[in-house]
Amino acid sequence: MMSWFSKKKEDKSSNIAWVNLENVEELEKIKALSNEKPVAIFKHSTRCSISSMAKSKLERDWDLTTDELTIYYLDLIQFRTISNEIESLFSVEHQSPQILLIKNGEVTYQASHSGISTSELKKQLV
Repeated sequence: MMSWFSKKKEDKSSNIAWVNLENVEELEKIKALSNEKPVAIFKHSTRCSISSMAKSKLERDWDLTTDELTIYYLDLIQFRTISNEIESLFSVEHQSPQILLIKNGEVTYQASHSGISTSELKKQLV
C-alpha cells in the first residue's frame, strides 16, 4: 500500500512546443515565418512571480497546435538584448511578462501581465 507521503507528484510539464529565442538573428527568421503562419513571442522574466503566474496560466490553458501557431520563449534575464531588438524591430514597448502575436512581419496583438491568455490569443488568430 502506498502512503500519502510516497505518492509521486503529477508531471505538469508544459504542453506548449516552446522554441527558445536565444539570438538576435532569429528575429528575421520569425519575421519571415510570420508571412506563412502566425508566430508568437512570450517574453518571460524568470525572477518575477507575476511573469511565472502568466506563464503557468498560458501553459495550463494551451490547446493550440504548432500548425496554428509557432511560439517562441524569450528568457529576459539571459537575453535582454533580444528584447531590446524586438522593441526596435517591431515598434512595441517592452513589458514583462509580455506576449506578441506577429503576422505578415508585424505585431498585430500584444498583451502583458494578467492580460496574457490563450483564449485572447486564439481570438486574434482568426
